[in-house]
Amino acid sequence: MAATFRRRLHRGAASTAVAAAALAALTASQAPGAADRPAGRADRSPAPPADTPIDGGSSFFTDAPPRKTPTPPHSSGQPGGTGTPVHGPSQAGIPATVLAAYKKAEADLRASNPGCRLPWQLLAGIGEVESGHARGGAVDAAGTTLRPILGPQLNGNGFALIPDTDHGRYDGDTTHDRAVGPMQFIPSTWSQGGPGGTGWGADGNGDGVKDPNNVFDATLAAGRYLCANGRDLSVQRDLDRAVLGYNNSREYLQLVLSWYGFYQKGTFEVPDGKGPLPVHRGGGTAHTGGDTAKGARGDAKGAPTTPGSAAGRTKPAEPAVPGAPSAPHGSTGPTHGDGTGTPAPKPTPDPKPTPDPKPTPKPAPLTALEAVGDKDGKALTATAGTDFATAPRIRAKDADGKPVAGASIRFALTGTTGTRFPHGATEVTVTTDKDGLATAPTLHAGDTAGPFTVRATAVDRTVRPVDVTGTVTAKPAPKADALARTSDEALTTAAGGAYADDAVRIKATYRGKAAAGVAVTATLITDDPKKPVENDRGPYFKDPKATGAHKDEPVRTLTGLTTDADGLLTLPKIYTDAHAGTFRLRLTTADGAVLTVTLTVTAPAAAS
Repeated sequence: MAATFRRRLHRGAASTAVAAAALAALTASQAPGAADRPAGRADRSPAPPADTPIDGGSSFFTDAPPRKTPTPPHSSGQPGGTGTPVHGPSQAGIPATVLAAYKKAEADLRASNPGCRLPWQLLAGIGEVESGHARGGAVDAAGTTLRPILGPQLNGNGFALIPDTDHGRYDGDTTHDRAVGPMQFIPSTWSQGGPGGTGWGADGNGDGVKDPNNVFDATLAAGRYLCANGRDLSVQRDLDRAVLGYNNSREYLQLVLSWYGFYQKGTFEVPDGKGPLPVHRGGGTAHTGGDTAKGARGDAKGAPTTPGSAAGRTKPAEPAVPGAPSAPHGSTGPTHGDGTGTPAPKPTPDPKPTPDPKPTPKPAPLTALEAVGDKDGKALTATAGTDFATAPRIRAKDADGKPVAGASIRFALTGTTGTRFPHGATEVTVTTDKDGLATAPTLHAGDTAGPFTVRATAVDRTVRPVDVTGTVTAKPAPKADALARTSDEALTTAAGGAYADDAVRIKATYRGKAAAGVAVTATLITDDPKKPVENDRGPYFKDPKATGAHKDEPVRTLTGLTTDADGLLTLPKIYTDAHAGTFRLRLTTADGAVLTVTLTVTAPAAAS
């Protein structure tokens, strides 16, 4: 049955792809973002001639959603069904991979642009009207369409003149552009027509490739466009503006919103390749706008009518699409959804118009932010290298002082302590809960002691920010309650000589365990138990930091010596002058641990 579906899809490519030609009148400036693109930003998409018509009487799938609660049809592929593709009025069943793509796009945009509040059901409404959910879910496991969904060649022959911009990379045409994929992007819009000229193309499935033929990539790109320019899709005005930007037609807007409302009531999953296929086409003959996300309709679109004709009336012969099978000879009217050329059944108007979905209630206006927490709600303290026990908390309030739920709050770190949010982030966005509270993720103190600031700002709202201050304290110095030599070998050498390089090696411990990082001071002292002071003769060190003529000068006190990870420390080499006798080396720590080492210096051997 899957093979039958693929053959049906292939046969439909010629008629439905060519039928989409009317919307090819779109200019590159009508691609997503063109309406919202800041003035002065260069548009690298090639513009068609100024006299190119932009109203080609384009049509799209006009099947309205059922008025009843969504239920799986018997032939949807659900248990008990026939397992065949459904032709006829579209239901709430969405192919599994396509449904996953819609939901993943919503999740990705919720993380990267939470202020947009993009619902996946809106993407599903557009996907239904655009391509019947990628032709009933005719995609592979990675979400790429089994066969390209291509629009007509934009060669200026009744359509927009858009010379090739992608060298055939996306549409397979090296002379002119064509609309591509389940969301019907023209190549220049996909790769160049987005913010900064970088294109709206996206990598929705994480494979490192931006492919308009992939439903994950295409739906994320469509979501990015809908959210462009700071739109909040929970606000009806922004929602309407986003959909009209996709296709500047009031009929298109109402149809998408009706599907959006229908899917909000519930959907169910059907197997890939077995999704319902819409069959009714029309609309678009009265508007003068264009499809700003695409530039041309592809396989998913219906046959356009000539200007001034009624939808469904016989239309002139259409040019063939290179590489696609020809339409059945003599077929002149709109084709059935399977692309066989069979006349489509006459649509039966609903006795009652489909009501527009109720707009999502707009949240109460956010007018103030306040810090909430222990003491004054602003003090955060942690030792360097540890997690903070408490996190910054912010409450969003309206003009009456009541909490505002669903507000997006951005927390941003400043300072030189190296303090970070999880995964090394310096900025995170959190949505307030039902009590209006936004709690930042756990903070990790950096390695540098000092103050830092967490600034809380309302996203897409002009509200005074709130600063929460914090402090990173230095790590306590490592402790040692005992020092000991690692060897009991007596230390003896002749005057004017030197002890072995590793003659004095000690270990620091604290409560019997090795003490790492302990600072030790080494002093060569006088042999006077009542009043030991730094000696002025006998054994000595050389200053490791001295250079030139001073590098061999005697030094009898060394600081900055530190035990290693095992609590061990090897002292620098000890030299002797001409004085013989018994001398003392005292090692101390800040915690009061003391070790005294005896050094013996013998007289030099008599010359023979």
